Amino acid sequence: MVAEVRVSPEHHADPPARFDGHLLDKLCKETLASSGDAGLLDRLRQAYPGYPLHLARLGHEWYRLGGIVKANGVRIAADIGEWAERSYIECGQNFNTLLAYCEEGGFLATQHTGVTLYIVAQTGSRAEDFVQIEVDRTQETADRYLIDAENPPDDLEGLIDPIEPVEVEPFAVGAARYTYRRKTEVALFMRELGRHRADRHPAQRFMDDWNDSSAGQQRAFCEDWSLRLFQHIGRHGEQIMNVEIVHNRTREVPRLEGPDGKKGKALAALLNRFDAQAGYPFAWYFHMLKGLVSPHVGEAVQRDLSKDYAYLPDRDAAVLKRWAAAPYCL
Repeated sequence: MVAEVRVSPEHHADPPARFDGHLLDKLCKETLASSGDAGLLDRLRQAYPGYPLHLARLGHEWYRLGGIVKANGVRIAADIGEWAERSYIECGQNFNTLLAYCEEGGFLATQHTGVTLYIVAQTGSRAEDFVQIEVDRTQETADRYLIDAENPPDDLEGLIDPIEPVEVEPFAVGAARYTYRRKTEVALFMRELGRHRADRHPAQRFMDDWNDSSAGQQRAFCEDWSLRLFQHIGRHGEQIMNVEIVHNRTREVPRLEGPDGKKGKALAALLNRFDAQAGYPFAWYFHMLKGLVSPHVGEAVQRDLSKDYAYLPDRDAAVLKRWAAAPYCL
C-alpha cells in the first residue's frame, strides 16, 4: 500500500542527530570495504558502543556507468559521459575523429557495481525506536572496450552506453569502497509522516500492532524488519515522504499452508509451528500483513475467536480483532 505525504518546507526540520552524519561519512571513507562488511560494523560499534548495531539486510545489486581506463588500468577519466562530451568538442565536434582517437587508445570502459547496506540499532522499546544507517558498497570494474572497431557507434549515446558492447575479462579498478548515504531516526521520521495524514499510515499501523502484540514484548522490531524510505522534493518545494516495511530475511521464511477448513487445535498447531520457525510469537500475523501468508489465515483465526476458541494471548487477539474490523496490508 503506497500513500505519499507532502510536507511543506516551513514545517520540515531535520531531526536531532543521535548518530552524527559527518562521523558516519568519515568512518565509511576510512574503512576498507570487504564482502563480509565486518570491518565497517566494528568501526561503527566502536564509535557508538551504547547501541547494538547490526547489519539488517543487503539491498539488490545495482549498476551505473563508470569511467575510462587504459588496458593496463591507468585511469583516463572518472565519468564516461563527461569525458565523451568534452572529447567530442576537443575533436572539433567530428565524431569520426573521436572514434579514431578511441580506437587508437584501446580504451576500456568501466562500471560501478553496488549494493546498499541497511544497518540498524535499537534505541528504545517501541518498534519505531531504532536508527537506520544506509551505506553503499561499490566496486569499479573494467569490463568492455570503449568502442567496437568493427561495428562503431553512430553517436555519443552509443559510445557511452552501447547496447551490445565488446566485453573483456573484468578486472577491478581500485579498491572497493563504502559511501555513506543517510541515517534515519525512525521514530522522528514516522512522527513527521503522521503529522500530515488524517489516518494512520499502513507502516505505522504495522508498528502499532507490533508494539501491542506478543511479538513486541519479546523481539526488537528491527531484528526482522527494516525500512525502504522515499523522500524527494515536489514541484512546489514540498518534501514528499513515504515508507515501506521490508522483511530482512535473516532466515528462511517459513511456509504456512492455507487453513483449508482447519479450526481450533489444528489451526493453532499450524500457527505455533510457523512462529517457532520464525523465531518469535505472532509472527504469522506480520508475515500476513506483508503478503507472505494468506489473509485467509487471519480470517480463519478471527472466526475461531468469535466462537470462543482461546489459543491466542489476549493482546494478540485484540490486535487481530482490530485488523478484522479494518483490514490493511503492506
